[in-house]
Amino acid sequence: MMRLHNLQPRPGSRHRVKRLGCGESSGHGKTSGKGHKGQKARSGGSIRLGFEGGQMPLIRRLPKRGFNNAAFHKRYAIVNLEDLNAFKAGTAVNEQLLRESKLVRGDFVGIKILGDGELKHGLKVEADKVSAGAREKIEKAGGTITLREKAEHPHAGAEPEASPEKPAGEAASRGTRKKKSSKKTSAKAKKKASRDS
Repeated sequence: MMRLHNLQPRPGSRHRVKRLGCGESSGHGKTSGKGHKGQKARSGGSIRLGFEGGQMPLIRRLPKRGFNNAAFHKRYAIVNLEDLNAFKAGTAVNEQLLRESKLVRGDFVGIKILGDGELKHGLKVEADKVSAGAREKIEKAGGTITLREKAEHPHAGAEPEASPEKPAGEAASRGTRKKKSSKKTSAKAKKKASRDS
């Protein structure tokens, strides 16, 4: 049994210290593994990270700005037909069911069905994209494929709501003030026209 008095390090985990400057017989003789002269042979002499001897370093050669298509990349969760055989015939296969069965996970913009494998029975599949081969096999097995509609922006076409800082009553009173001011300006214009005539 292991006790405090008989604890030992694992074999090979401890190494002999590399002793430098101990003559030719030490195995690191004369220059102690530092080579002949130069900046790296000096005590305290080191080269900063990324320095390439004076030539234009890689960090400056690479572009830092501009268009990058990766920002617009859309990731789809891929599901093959052979994976759908785990469900019983007639099952409605959607994103929620696929997540619960661990066939898809993580963040993605939609689900794409590919035609790898054969579908043994009919299923009601709901996805965002489907290959032509997968659609053909699903329909051949007696199933259906439904493409999900793209979700519209929740505020699209809706009337702007009153801001939380200013109540709706205040906005309404502002509207009436504007109407009153427009009536005043029209009355002034009529008086001016009568004077000119």
